Amino acid sequence: MARLSIHPFLEKAENTPIVDVRTPAEYLHGHIPGAVNIPLFTNEQRAIIGTDYKNRGKQNAMLQAMDFVGPRMRSLVEQATQITRDKKLLVHCWRGGMRSESVAWLYNLYGFQADTLEGGYKAFRNFVLEVVNQPRHLLVLGGYTGSRKTEILQQLKRLGQPVLDLEQLASHRGSVFGGVNLSPPPTQEQFENNLARELLSLPDNRAIWIEDESRHIGRNVIPNTLYSTLRSAPIVFLDLKKERRVEYLSELYGSAGIEDLKDLTRKVQDRLGGQSTKEALQALDQGEIPKAAAILLHYYDRSYQYGLEHRSGTIIKRYSFDTESISGIAEILFDYYRQSNFNFSNND
Repeated sequence: MARLSIHPFLEKAENTPIVDVRTPAEYLHGHIPGAVNIPLFTNEQRAIIGTDYKNRGKQNAMLQAMDFVGPRMRSLVEQATQITRDKKLLVHCWRGGMRSESVAWLYNLYGFQADTLEGGYKAFRNFVLEVVNQPRHLLVLGGYTGSRKTEILQQLKRLGQPVLDLEQLASHRGSVFGGVNLSPPPTQEQFENNLARELLSLPDNRAIWIEDESRHIGRNVIPNTLYSTLRSAPIVFLDLKKERRVEYLSELYGSAGIEDLKDLTRKVQDRLGGQSTKEALQALDQGEIPKAAAILLHYYDRSYQYGLEHRSGTIIKRYSFDTESISGIAEILFDYYRQSNFNFSNND
């Protein structure tokens, strides 16, 4: 059994399953992407052990832990067997202490080759914060709400362009309506963990396409360094006609419940204005989703324009389009990127 520092641990993790032995609550709050939770203790058991440690001392707490673990030793091994084909495993807990060492000992006793993470998940989190705060070269894809920027980013990625899709990582489209028909968002900690994984997969000597965003994407917050870089990066602006944007948003949100859409509309009432809110709600009651979308876009367009005017990054290219396909727009942007040579030396 070896104790690995964070870099060799993650390098080995590319081909070796990670077992996170922390409690389910700890795991749900944030975990190494791809790690499998095989908890040594339940949430309740860990609380009991902590209380024993505080009130009765380390040895009594250890005896209590043994009582909990004894009946589960077989299950710990059986669960690990299901995730490894070559009997190699990586194991971690919070600080790289007794929990991971104990489980790794059990696995090695059974015949696995189990290594642990020195410093545990805490070491991984320190690594994540380093990664997300490293400077990056960004190229911002801008455009008013409904310009299909996320779809275009996805198409650029299929074309082999370096892309960082923050909205996909946050499971949110950014506006107050952005969570409709999407899976629940990750915790802030998990958002950062997933973000670090994506950044590590991208080149550091090429500009990375990224959608223009506000600091908050749903309940997640873009880390300071990345957000500052985004706000100062050059912008390629997509100017899609409002009629096309209304059509797209009506299709995107049309399957949502009317009452849900009304509740979300009320959340922007202070910024939308009383009369406009009333008209948007009436349109929704009448099933006129395109009309409601057009009213809401009036607010979102003004808001986005204000954001454009108060950022240091400038628009270096503007494309106006009406009926072009997503793939066609992506091809245009791909050619522009290639011709403009958005490459940098590692010293830049």
